[in-house]
Amino acid sequence: MCYTQSRFKALISACVMSLIATAGWSQSLIWLGTLGGDGSWALGVSANGVVVGWAFNAAGQLHAFRWTAAGGMRDLGTLGGTLSEAYGVSADGAVVVGGAVNAAGQWRAFRWTASGGMRDLGTLGGRSSKASDVSADGSVVVGKAQNAAGQWRAFRWTAAGGMRDLGTLGGRSSAASDVSADGSVVVGEAQNAAGQLHAFRWTAAGGMRDLGTLGGSESAAYGVSADGSVVVGKAQNAAGQWRAFRWTAAGGMRDLGTLPGGRESWASDVSADGRVVVGWADNGTGLWRAFRWTASGGMEDLNTTYASLLTNGSVLFNAFAISPNGRYIVGVGSNAATGRIEAFLLDTGFPRRGGM
Repeated sequence: MCYTQSRFKALISACVMSLIATAGWSQSLIWLGTLGGDGSWALGVSANGVVVGWAFNAAGQLHAFRWTAAGGMRDLGTLGGTLSEAYGVSADGAVVVGGAVNAAGQWRAFRWTASGGMRDLGTLGGRSSKASDVSADGSVVVGKAQNAAGQWRAFRWTAAGGMRDLGTLGGRSSAASDVSADGSVVVGEAQNAAGQLHAFRWTAAGGMRDLGTLGGSESAAYGVSADGSVVVGKAQNAAGQWRAFRWTAAGGMRDLGTLPGGRESWASDVSADGRVVVGWADNGTGLWRAFRWTASGGMEDLNTTYASLLTNGSVLFNAFAISPNGRYIVGVGSNAATGRIEAFLLDTGFPRRGGM
């Protein structure tokens, strides 16, 4: 084949770009360690690989942490008590949310920044609250809080409006788990009039919508895409088994199945574009294993896909969160090198997409 000079230059340029891209696709698994104690859990990860969660310190207390590649695991402290847990992080890793015990021994939702430290977001009139996630820019926080009657209610917090009760599905309680990138869509679980917990999707215009189940009695939503159109979580099927689901307005609630030979699964988070879902499922031997799901590839055991990174018999039990771009997955597993249950950061090497 004859190449013109321009086509030859284009071919060389393409090859160079391919090599650069491939060099950036290196995969790694990092065990994040602890705060001096016996274990840790990773529960959130930003687009640039900042990880949040909780870890035991040397005194055996659970403390919220923020981990970066440059600085390692940092203890975020408490609100005057002995315990704290971090659950969510903004897209740039600068804002962390979770729950911490105050000096009176009450759990309180917090919002942390490097400049402002840990801020108590209050309650809905009761004693306790916890924050579960935060919008991409860190301005909208969601979670659960007790009202004056002591009932747990899903909340949406902003600096301007404070903490707002999102209501229920006709029952007494609710809890918010995740929020869309712009803070306009909230998902979680709420009691209906029959006392059953059902997954919900909330918007200011439409209020709280019941997403149903997979034929069973209960469900819960844990993750939502950036635009709020895709919701993931767990739901009971007609046989009473918990199954990971992916919901859209057009397709409703879809059962994502299990790992080969397994019976149950649980979806915990979804990428910004709604195409990649992570969670955990039992395998044929009844053991929980972290999974990643795409429409094109189905449910894959991360222990199989990334077996080369799991040295000395280490295992990934649960995948709790995926970064917005799909590159990073965090959770908890067994680190054979230390003999501890430990938080992990899996770098898949490049933003991942899956067919719808």
